Amino acid sequence: MTERITPDTSAPTRWRKSTHSGNEGGSCLEVLDDHPAGIPVRDSKTPQGPTLLIPAAGWTSFICAVRTGDFTP
Repeated sequence: MTERITPDTSAPTRWRKSTHSGNEGGSCLEVLDDHPAGIPVRDSKTPQGPTLLIPAAGWTSFICAVRTGDFTP
């Protein structure tokens, strides 16, 4: 059984906007650093909405693939 862990979203100052998100009000991704269970990700336009928790190894693989151009959406 997979354990579901909900990140503490009561501390909004811990969330940071992705450096790839622009300031024009479009799609903005926020991540929560230093979470023990992985990397929480959310939509900055709906901070009280759902949060996706990605295991650290999966996040690292994703970032590496994006940086090398091996990731195609």
